This record gives sequence, C-alpha cells and structure tokens, in this order.
Amino acid sequence: MVLGDRLHLPGEPGYDQARRPLMPVIDPQPAMVAEAAGVDDVRTAVVTAREHGLPFAVQATGHGTRVPSDGGILLKTGRMASVLVDPARRIARVGPGARWEQVLAAAAPLGLAPLSGSAPSVGVTGYSLGGGVGWLSRKHGFAADSMLRADVVLADGRRVTADSHRHSDLFWALRGGGGNFAVVTALEFRLYPVFQVYGGISYFAIERAADILARYRVWAETVPDEMSTAVVLTRMPGTDDIPEPLRGHRAVAIKVLHAGLAREADRLLRPLRSAAGPALHDGYQVMRYADAAMGGTPSRYFDYFATLPDSVVDQLVEGSGDDAAPTVEVRHWAGAMARPASGAGPAGHREAAFSVIVDAPRPGLADALRPHGFGASFLNFLGDPARVETAFTPANYRRLREIKAAYDPGNVLHVNLNIAPAGVAPAGHHAS
Repeated sequence: MVLGDRLHLPGEPGYDQARRPLMPVIDPQPAMVAEAAGVDDVRTAVVTAREHGLPFAVQATGHGTRVPSDGGILLKTGRMASVLVDPARRIARVGPGARWEQVLAAAAPLGLAPLSGSAPSVGVTGYSLGGGVGWLSRKHGFAADSMLRADVVLADGRRVTADSHRHSDLFWALRGGGGNFAVVTALEFRLYPVFQVYGGISYFAIERAADILARYRVWAETVPDEMSTAVVLTRMPGTDDIPEPLRGHRAVAIKVLHAGLAREADRLLRPLRSAAGPALHDGYQVMRYADAAMGGTPSRYFDYFATLPDSVVDQLVEGSGDDAAPTVEVRHWAGAMARPASGAGPAGHREAAFSVIVDAPRPGLADALRPHGFGASFLNFLGDPARVETAFTPANYRRLREIKAAYDPGNVLHVNLNIAPAGVAPAGHHAS
C-alpha cells in the first residue's frame, strides 16, 4: 500500500488519533490505519487485507463502532466526503465519508431534506446501511428505503454498481444489512420537499410520567404519518444552560417533529399535552428541518413493542423520580416504515409500533419487559455483536446469509456487526 502521509502505523505521530472511534466503547489497535482519498485506495486496502489474511474494517465518522479492528487494516473514509445534490431529480450523491450535516447544508437552500438521523454529525453511509430511522421516517420510511444506488468494492476487489437492476440481490442486502457485503464508495438516495417543520422538546413534571405514557400509547395510534414523537424520562444536567425549573431535576421530555403546519401540530398534540400538564419548559417552535436535531438515548436495552400495556408502563416509570433512575425513551415507529414498497430491504422489524430504549437498566427490568417485547433489535442501535440475528426477521436473516455467501464467502468483511455466510456458523451458534 502506497498512501504516504495517509498511512499511520503504531508508534507514529497521528496513529492514536486516527485509530479511535467517536464513542470510546472500544480501544482498537489496528496494524495500520489507511485514509482513503479515492476508490483506488479503497480497492487497494480491501485486496491487501484479503491477500494477507488481515482483519479489515471501515470507519467513516466512527459513530457506533462496536468491534475493534485489532491487528488488521482500518480504512478511514473521512476524506471521501463529497456531496452533490440534483434538485430537479431530488437526489443526493455522497461519498462514504460524508456526514448528514453536509447533506443538510447542501439540500436545505433548495427546500429539500434527506432522511437524516437525530444528530447531524453522524456519517451517512453507516447510518443508511444499518437501516436509518429519523424524524421523517414515519412519513417517508427508513433511510435505507430511499437508497437508489450504491457504488461498491467487493471483497474480491471488484468495483460494481448495485441498484434495482444491477446486482439487485446485493442492493437489497445493503438496504439494512450493514457493512457486511461490500465497501461503499458512493451512495445515491432520494431527497424530499421538506424545509420547515414544527417541533422541538418540551419538558413536563416527572410525576406525570405514568399519565403521559398511558395517554401516549393510545394517542400515537391516531396521529398521521407527518407526526413523529418520543417520550423520554430523564435527568437534566445541573448546568447554567438548562432552564431553572429543570436544572438538575428529573423530567419528562416529549420530542416532536411535525412535517406540517404549526396549527395542525398544536391541534394534534392537545390530548397528549392535557395528560402532561403545564410545561416546565416549552420548546416547540417552527424551525428549519436542518436545525431540528434532537439527539438520542444511549442504548443499553432496546426492544420493540406492539403496544404498551399497563405492566410495561409501570415498569418504565418505577422509581422514575429517583436520582439514580435511568433514562428511558419510548419512541413511536409505524407509519411509512410499516408500509414498504415492493422489494424494500431488510431494515428493521416493520410491524413494530413502539421501541423502548434504556441507557442503564436497573436489575430485573429486561426480564420484566421481555414477555411483552419482540426480543429484537435495530441494527443502528445494536451494541452486542452476538445479537445481530435479532435485528432481522428470520426470513430476511436467512436471505442475508445467502447473499453474504455469494459476495463474501470468506467473510473478509467481518469486523462489524457481522452476518456470517450461509453454511458458516456465526459466533456462538451452530451452522444452519
């Protein structure tokens, strides 16, 4: 590999900075870190890893990296961050290192929006390959559902284009199956005519948590796809930038994004707000979609639910006012995510109505919730590589393994949330 100052080896200046993911959940120790400036660099890195039997990993922003790239080649794609927007066709084409903030900046002046996530700093490619759920997903589906084309380098070094006509099986797998099947060098996806939205975060007394969730589970079934919401039981920081009524206290946050008129959003929210009582801080307003990032909750526990019975609500709010209580986020899914077009990829469990995320579950919480949940996960939120199978329906997982066997039978691309090729036993499992 000839990459000059874009190749970092252990002990050299820049190595420690280049090897680290954004989230310090792991401490990778690769044999080398290669910063790709173009497709030829990507191909060279893949072929080198394959020929020498080295572990191979790809990292754009590093967000969500869960498996350390020890002893192998860590390919960084941050320099390949081009963003091109075609306003007439409402399509964006991006390099593998692009972040959502770059796409938002390019699309917003044209009155367009991507199906981005909760944080603009997240990389487009990893988010999209993992399914991609954001504040416009109830209206327009998963980000993976809006993918139109992917230029990739395969595990054997071939450069191919995958879309609905070429390598259509690979294209299906890329739309939710993660980075298991190829290294993406460019993505194309749809944009939508969304510029201004109504939303934000309002905060309410933690004592109303049970009433809010009891109303929320019924209310959510009545709202149109333009309305996306989440209810969060959390502790606010004690810093000066937090409004005084909330500073250092537990509260219920209701996150809202409505892709429609403010007056219609106010009307739709009225029943939920009546259960919540007076706001401790009202943060709802008209804003640009590009400014609507509302963050997320770190996931130590995740599951889907078809509904939220009293026993689930009781478990989620138990001890919610205590200082040591965890952050709990209940999010409404359904909408367009549950109505995929023909041929849509394997992203998510589309029949789910709600998800529950807990950042630090108290002992026994998972066991108490288990009888009511799906026992499933979403690839973008998954922290345990041993649970990859739970991110897919059984039929989709079988098909993903068959496609993996066709495009990467040697499992070269395995330093990720790995899907083993058909006929090869996944870690901790027997071959099937």
